[in-house]
Amino acid sequence: MKRKIERKDWLLFVLIILFALLPAIPGIRENSLTMHVILMIFLMASMSQSWNIVGGYCGQVSFGHSVFFGIGAYGAAMAVVKYGMTPWPGALVGAFLAAGIAVLISWPVFRLSGHYFAIATFAIVEIFNRLFMVWYWVGGAIGLDYSISEQGIVNFVWYQSKVGYYYGALFLFGLVFGVVRWMERHRIGYYLRAVREGQETAEALGVDSTKAKLSAMAVSAFLAALCGAFFAQYNYRVDPPMVMSLDMSMKFVLVTILGGTGTLFGPLVGAAVLVPLQEYSRAFLGGLGGGVDLIIFGLLIILVVVKQPKGVVGIFSYLRRRMVERESVGKEND
Repeated sequence: MKRKIERKDWLLFVLIILFALLPAIPGIRENSLTMHVILMIFLMASMSQSWNIVGGYCGQVSFGHSVFFGIGAYGAAMAVVKYGMTPWPGALVGAFLAAGIAVLISWPVFRLSGHYFAIATFAIVEIFNRLFMVWYWVGGAIGLDYSISEQGIVNFVWYQSKVGYYYGALFLFGLVFGVVRWMERHRIGYYLRAVREGQETAEALGVDSTKAKLSAMAVSAFLAALCGAFFAQYNYRVDPPMVMSLDMSMKFVLVTILGGTGTLFGPLVGAAVLVPLQEYSRAFLGGLGGGVDLIIFGLLIILVVVKQPKGVVGIFSYLRRRMVERESVGKEND
């Protein structure tokens, strides 16, 4: 059956086109900080969107996604540092490995629910963090440092400009959001939302909740690992605290909560708030910025959760409904 192209599809397509044209604007391409902030918005939005598959659409609040992010980062770094390859095969191997590990871990963990499930995912992050800290083959606590290599798309390295990284982050953004939009419109998306609203009810209607959750976790981990691979290439090094930490896992969750869980554009909105706040506060406030941005972000999270649990996207939807209602009332009065 041919599906109708909806407003969301057009909006996503237009956003990607506009983002692709941004470096052509005078002053943006040459401004390293601005390019950094925008590409980090793409990366953070992609990371959070990968979590949104499980946490937003499926309703399984996981705090362990930094494990899959880290596996992807180490996959790319190992290919370059240990084996002298390009990062591409390492990124793919890391992504598939992350998906497989996600299924193996989730099979028993999904037997838990609510806060028990969340606590179990916290423990998984700590286990992998400690493992990689003492695992000599992957560099241990010191991590892996890249050596100088020829710049270009083959090695995915650029030194003089961030334009290459910018378009790499934009491609990743389009891939992750495109996959989630596809899932949203197809059967798997309906299954995930049914499980979120009530697992017992969904099963009574014929939904295999275990299969749906494991599928969501596998796709989510695969996409999170690709984000980790990009992160490693962009930072040109990797170590356990950078990629496998509770702090990183919390970013996956909180950015999505701020923007709106279970919505397509929620992670983008959340990232568009956090990343500029984080980067510009550090740029202009120096060492104090690392604390100020988190204080402001925490206050925003509290305000949004109390006033509008559906996040900033929920606020926009509410305001739009009010405007439509007022217009309808005005036409009736006329």
